Amino acid sequence: MDTAPDLFGYRKHWAHKLGTASELPMSREEMDLLGWDRCDIVIVTGDAYVDHASFGMALMGRLLEAQGFRVGIIAQPDWTSAEAFTVLGPPVLCFGIGAGNMDSMVNRYTADRCPRSDDAYSPDATGGRRPDRSVLVYAQRAREAYKDVPILLGGIEASLRRVAHYDYWSDRVRRSVLIDSKADLLLYGNAERAICEIAHRLARGEPIQQIRDVRGTAFVTRRGERPAGWSEIDASVPDAEPARRPLERARTVLRLPAFEQVRADPMLYAQAARLLHLETNPGNARALVQAHGERDLWLNPPPIPLTTAEMDRIYELPFARRPHSSYGDARIPAWEMIRFSVTIMRGCFGGCSFCSITEHEGRIIQSRSERSVLAEIADIRDRTPGFTGTISDLGGPSANMYRLACRDPVIESACRRLSCVSPEVCKNLSTDHSALIQLYRKARAVPGVKRVLIASGLRYDLAVHSPAYVRELVTHHVGGYLKIAPEHTEPGPLEKMLKPSIDSFERFRQLFEQFSREAGKEQYLIPYFIAAHPGTSDQDMLNLALWLKRNRFRPDQVQGFLPTPMALATAMYHSGWNPLRPVRAGAERVSVVRGQRQRRLHKAFLRWHDPSNWPLLRAALRHMGRADLIGNGKRHLVPSAQPAAAAPRPPAATHAARTTQAGVDKPMRPRQRRTARGARRRPPG
Repeated sequence: MDTAPDLFGYRKHWAHKLGTASELPMSREEMDLLGWDRCDIVIVTGDAYVDHASFGMALMGRLLEAQGFRVGIIAQPDWTSAEAFTVLGPPVLCFGIGAGNMDSMVNRYTADRCPRSDDAYSPDATGGRRPDRSVLVYAQRAREAYKDVPILLGGIEASLRRVAHYDYWSDRVRRSVLIDSKADLLLYGNAERAICEIAHRLARGEPIQQIRDVRGTAFVTRRGERPAGWSEIDASVPDAEPARRPLERARTVLRLPAFEQVRADPMLYAQAARLLHLETNPGNARALVQAHGERDLWLNPPPIPLTTAEMDRIYELPFARRPHSSYGDARIPAWEMIRFSVTIMRGCFGGCSFCSITEHEGRIIQSRSERSVLAEIADIRDRTPGFTGTISDLGGPSANMYRLACRDPVIESACRRLSCVSPEVCKNLSTDHSALIQLYRKARAVPGVKRVLIASGLRYDLAVHSPAYVRELVTHHVGGYLKIAPEHTEPGPLEKMLKPSIDSFERFRQLFEQFSREAGKEQYLIPYFIAAHPGTSDQDMLNLALWLKRNRFRPDQVQGFLPTPMALATAMYHSGWNPLRPVRAGAERVSVVRGQRQRRLHKAFLRWHDPSNWPLLRAALRHMGRADLIGNGKRHLVPSAQPAAAAPRPPAATHAARTTQAGVDKPMRPRQRRTARGARRRPPG
């Protein structure tokens, strides 16, 4: 894999002499107190400003401060005019613009396109404090405020919309957000390397228009324009999946089907999605180009992953670990959820087709050192108000990928698999959990720490390769219940999701039950499932419902498939083709659930026990020729008649049933119920 300069090896900008801010300024008055006449960089974000490494604006701001730059924050500005974008004055170098820790459309709307009433990233969870497609609106307002200041886009919304993409909420293919925003550069993925290099080059006086060679960035050129010495491979026609010549990779650009082509032809959209995902390994990815009218969108290869030493220094920057003081006593739920948690790694090699983590953070795991993690735990103990001795999570995108990697760096650099664990765990992937077990033990031993819980999503298909890890987890780190995500039971949907078979879940459940009994603990698994995922039939959902009934699972909440920009499952949803395999004439088609009635039916199968769903299920079962499942016996799925009023849940029948199903036959304890219903994915670091 290519190497990169040390992230902290740059000569610091002159402003480092002004010292470190207790919190990055959000007003002119705060700048005056710091002795600043101007900011070098102003970060605009759709989230409330929380000075914590789990919030993108804080992580980037503190990193740039460590490089010697003066950084200001404009959080959740009034986007109806340019005035709010002038509160800190014109930045010397650039604006950095992001929607926040979530795509603004995912943040605002449900999978059924209904507006959400709250926003976990806003003070007091108040909704409506950011615009739809925030990076577009913020970039336009920043340009109105100061037309000559360079504008950089970043964060997850920019990452997922960096090329022509299907937008679920408008039900059409949209241009790259860089084209529509008229910004100067787009930084995708974890952009620490890119933002530092660009900031130092701007500070040296290099025009933004000349910065075209930074990994992890996208820019716009005239159509057909490319640097001298570069060759182009045209993959813009059907059945084009060009062979790779490793020696030519560094000077080769791959032309994707143009925006106009993918907008008009779903098959070409699926092909473009597949090609883009095949070019995401930093060790072998080629540059990509995609035409938008008379202009070309150029994407440089992905950023080089951070080293452990660089990760440590980033997470040890002087974060205040709290919301900005201007919010007073307002509650910010996203911060409350993570304030006692520690990020130990980033990235995910699972590659689930419906998930955006891999597209944003990459497949290569980047881990912090044991020393750094333990130091942060001590810092939480000493500095975070309200700490009672419980660390709420040690994790990241996954709970148990810490320090896992390919056994051979050469193989890793050449690999083009979409997932390291699907359809089965790669033989070249290390599944040794011993480093994580050791970290758990040392974390529990930190003075003042009573408990260390694990709340991040667990990859059970990896965990079953390390029974010692499962024993450690179940004995010491499960707070009564453990979230687990089999997502489905049937081979068809699981294959399209790039998820393991349900047999892997069953093996994990056996270990979980065994070690819970040995520890003398009554603990529960909470399985999560997705309804209406591409490749799922009504029969698949019926089979899942029958599995839930047999295993006495009664989910309180269900998740409907949400097509997020750039995900492979979204390409399936929009195109009806399967981009997990070469897209060509005669390639596999994928069944797609589109109508609201069928989406409601698939969700109803997951909540087969809810009386409000029984009329819909009865009609569906009769239509499917399965009226034999309607009746009042134990073998039936739904009763033959609707009750006058919904009856309460029956009490648990046996202790054996209670040990595996939380919130099923035995209700969760009040604290468990609140946590399970209110939990969202932790903000990416």
